[in-house]
Amino acid sequence: MDATAIILLCSTLLSTLINSIAVDTIRANQTITDGETITSARGDFQLGFFSPGSSTNRYLGIWYKKISNGTVLWVANRDSPIKNNLGVVRVTEKGITLQTVDVTIWSSNVSKTMKNPIAQLLDSGNLVVRDDDHKKNNAKYFIWQSFDYPGDTLIAGMKAGIDLVTGLDRYYTSWKSADDPSTGIFSGRIDPNGFPQFFRLKGSARWTRTGPWNGRQFSGSPKLNPNVYTQKFIFNEKEIYYMFDPVKNTSANVRITITPNGDMKHLIWNYHKQIWTTYFTEMVSDCDIYGLCGANDICNINSTPRCECLKGFVPKYPEKWTEVDWSGGCVRKTELDCRTEVGFVKYSGVKLPDTRLSKYDMKISLEECGRLCLKNCNCTAYANADIRNGGSGCILWFNDLIDIKGYTADGQDIYVRMPASELVDSLRFRAKKRVWIILISLLLAVVIALIFMLALRKRKQKEEDNMKLSSETVALNKIESEDWEFLLIDFKRIVKATDNFSQDNKLGEGGFGPVYKGMLNDGKEIAVKRLSKNSGQGVDEFINEVSCIAKLQHRNLVTLLGCCIEKGERILIYEYMANKSLDSFIFDQSRNSMDWPKLYNIINGIARGLLYLHQDSKLRIIHRDLKASNILLDHEMNPKISDFGMARIFEGSQTEANTARIVGTYGYMSPEYAIDGVFSVKSDVYSFGVLILEMVSGKKNRLFSHPDHCLNLLGHAWKCYNEGKFSGLIDEVSLESRNDEVSLESRNGIKVLRVIQIGLLCVQEDPVDRPVMSEVVLMLSSNMKLPHPKKPGFFVERILPEKEHLLCNNKFSSCNQTITAVLPRE
Repeated sequence: MDATAIILLCSTLLSTLINSIAVDTIRANQTITDGETITSARGDFQLGFFSPGSSTNRYLGIWYKKISNGTVLWVANRDSPIKNNLGVVRVTEKGITLQTVDVTIWSSNVSKTMKNPIAQLLDSGNLVVRDDDHKKNNAKYFIWQSFDYPGDTLIAGMKAGIDLVTGLDRYYTSWKSADDPSTGIFSGRIDPNGFPQFFRLKGSARWTRTGPWNGRQFSGSPKLNPNVYTQKFIFNEKEIYYMFDPVKNTSANVRITITPNGDMKHLIWNYHKQIWTTYFTEMVSDCDIYGLCGANDICNINSTPRCECLKGFVPKYPEKWTEVDWSGGCVRKTELDCRTEVGFVKYSGVKLPDTRLSKYDMKISLEECGRLCLKNCNCTAYANADIRNGGSGCILWFNDLIDIKGYTADGQDIYVRMPASELVDSLRFRAKKRVWIILISLLLAVVIALIFMLALRKRKQKEEDNMKLSSETVALNKIESEDWEFLLIDFKRIVKATDNFSQDNKLGEGGFGPVYKGMLNDGKEIAVKRLSKNSGQGVDEFINEVSCIAKLQHRNLVTLLGCCIEKGERILIYEYMANKSLDSFIFDQSRNSMDWPKLYNIINGIARGLLYLHQDSKLRIIHRDLKASNILLDHEMNPKISDFGMARIFEGSQTEANTARIVGTYGYMSPEYAIDGVFSVKSDVYSFGVLILEMVSGKKNRLFSHPDHCLNLLGHAWKCYNEGKFSGLIDEVSLESRNDEVSLESRNGIKVLRVIQIGLLCVQEDPVDRPVMSEVVLMLSSNMKLPHPKKPGFFVERILPEKEHLLCNNKFSSCNQTITAVLPRE
């Protein structure tokens, strides 16, 4: 055999050997050298050698491959860098070893000997060692796994906590820097003593504390959006751990990392921008520092000074307290005495104190918890262990109360034990203080009113005029300074385009002001929206609409072409919509109704426009005034969402907000928004559901009437759904096709019933039950099985037709006018 044949044979054998190696597995007869990698089966993760940042050191690690290629999740030899590229990974009967020039740099160091050892990188990002004689990917057969030894990052499926049987402590630690993955000074770990809780350590010292798990989140931690990922905390006789998982049927990629400066960041991969976006950052403020205020006091970041003794307590070292040294804490003014009566003072909205020396029982009620505390002379406080479903479980403290932080939301209630004398004195003092405040306030109000009534009236009017002019000037100047993606059009061009705002060109009028049709010099048709002097909306709504819609581009959103702010004018120029608004088709019986395919196309278009606003745009925008008159139709009957004057922009990880200024249109507003001023993406989902049912029925929600009951349209739809009788709900005229009628048994008829069910899912009373728009779009575009809806919100509200004139004005194009109401909230 000549040399060429030998080389060819060797190449063939080598190729066969390489092809027989699984891309995600290293076997006992194989090695991985610097420059080689293995990849998980789906291609999500990769293992190999890398150099972080500007460093030239080499490390064995696991990183993302399919997304964010190069973002490192785990490092094997983080504290033992390789100074060259001679690293070699082997698998032996004792696990994985990392060597260079026959020197072992790192080893998985397992105690069990394997007959047929393999190392495999799983689709979860977990590197495992197992005996190949056993089943694949079954955790009980893993001899070793990287998930048991976290670095600075937690991903879905990883546990952070303690195995009480084996003693394994899974905790995470920061890198020293972006260029150095060696163990940093910050770490996060569970303390299993008392009621388990999480600590962030700085070196060996406790730096911050989360508070105990309350059934939903750690006490005092912000409530995170359950639509992104779900959290759970398990503690029993065998193990204590925290972990999170992405919501089912979503593609969300989430990781939690502790930075070199100690911040905890919750990051989500943005597929549109191809970057990691910060969903939430657990930064450390004054009141987050463990024990800043010592014992028996409360820290509030919004107060000066930060620390305040609990009721019935005084500073232990008053002289240090005045020097802003609160570490000595507070002591009781009157010691507890079991021979006398005692009670409790309730503190609401706080992060519960350190629970390491506490006792707990998850099976008893809060009332029984209080009785147990009273029976024990050493008990100092008690609280619910689990706040879900009205609260359950009991935590008892028997020592000083350390590290309480004050909150206005996301906190819990704690009951602090007090002697009867302190309770009486506290009640008397508060009552006297309240009376004096009322008397002094009334006296001052009367005196000021008598002396300055006339002068203030004139001055106030003048100041209001000046402030209004000044604020409007500043706000409008900001528009000129911004680099918007549209034109500032001069007033003369608009006057010419609209024939000096001729009545013949007037398209209609809404809460903002009149809208005119115009034509530019190049022949392009436009719609000109002019803020009227007596409009209920002002410069704030004008600025809001410009700032929102100028940054949005979507086929189902109306396009803003320009604006004008000359001579005190506030004018918006939009693309012209030949078919005007949706309400003129579905509510006006004098116009030709649309067939079902067109109506279904409009429903889909509105849904996709809302999905873009809520999820896919540069900004997360809540429209807050979605209704039929704000859906415009172009010449091909494609829907476009308009009127963003009431919209709100959410920043970063914000998912909901509160307001005392309720804006929107009755009949479309969700219950939590109309009553409590709480709005979120689920508020728009509710409005969308109302709109769907109006489009299918051809009736307005609030003006709907029926001879057999007093329900509004939502209530009528709910009744029809439960009884399975839809003939009285569906507008048969609107659902006629070109050739034949749509029966409920036809393909289109089945789609109609499905759309009704989706509409009822969107208007459910509890916002948690409503789907998000990504789910709605999927429901509309697929044949997936739909859940049964629960009862809608506001389904008994009704305004009689004879009262319609109270909501309408004949000069307006729509009877669904936008309202602004300032309502009280608890």
